[in-house]
Amino acid sequence: MKKVSYAEFGGPDVLHLVDADEPHAGPGEIRIAVRAAGVNPVDWRIREGQMRPALPASLPAGVGLDAAGVVDEVGEGVTDVAVGDRVFGEGSDTYAEFAVLHAWARTPEGLSFEEAAGYPSVMETALRILSECGVRPGQTLLVSGASGGVGSAVLQIARDRGITVVGTAGAANLEYLRSLGAHATTYGEGWPERVRAFTSVDAALDLAGAGVLRELVELTGDPATVVSIADRTAPELGVRFSGVAGSVPDALKETVRLLEQGALHIPVEKAYSLAEAAAAHADSRAGHTRGRRVIVI
Repeated sequence: MKKVSYAEFGGPDVLHLVDADEPHAGPGEIRIAVRAAGVNPVDWRIREGQMRPALPASLPAGVGLDAAGVVDEVGEGVTDVAVGDRVFGEGSDTYAEFAVLHAWARTPEGLSFEEAAGYPSVMETALRILSECGVRPGQTLLVSGASGGVGSAVLQIARDRGITVVGTAGAANLEYLRSLGAHATTYGEGWPERVRAFTSVDAALDLAGAGVLRELVELTGDPATVVSIADRTAPELGVRFSGVAGSVPDALKETVRLLEQGALHIPVEKAYSLAEAAAAHADSRAGHTRGRRVIVI
């Protein structure tokens, strides 16, 4: 089968499309014929070596966590899906023609493979950090860097829970944030004052690592109500850095619920082929994404 792999840590140019042995499902796992794989910032952070020693990689290594496709192999003990079912979920080395998943859900009717591949990791992250920052229905949440995949999920989950959101993004993405029910303002000089003009803030999320943690703490008044997934200096200010995943099966269950209720939609901004994985990583690292990027097989 074809698979994206790298033999050394480094930039996007270390990624290569190679021939590899097909993986097989172990107990409690399934294998899918991959139709699309989600592109997440953690993918290129692992490739760059940023995640060592928390996620040590044995080189050469594959890439990717999220995927959607068709079940073609069922491991021992799996009873909720069968060969031929359309599923999406999380596994390993998903930038490939076949991949093994350890968490999955049936793909809702009407959802394309490309769309489905964009949900697993971003929904797990969004649900986790909303819980960690402690924001409650009726309160106001500030989201810095709100237009990407995680931000898109956060805004829609918050809307479903009755939480008011103020999001920051580039000027080109402000209308997109408003379409998801958020108040929106740009980055740049004076942005805290622009946020204050909307409302007071009860909690805040840093999704972009843009060096705004001090301002977020000032706006909420309490570092315990601020969570970052992108700035590892967060603990120096008493801010939680969230990097340990929660329950992916629970996140997938909530994803399906919101999708079936019409309360969730994260657009696919751009799709790439397996051979274009390096370009997908370069674009993801550059930021300013509206929704998701995916690899299509």
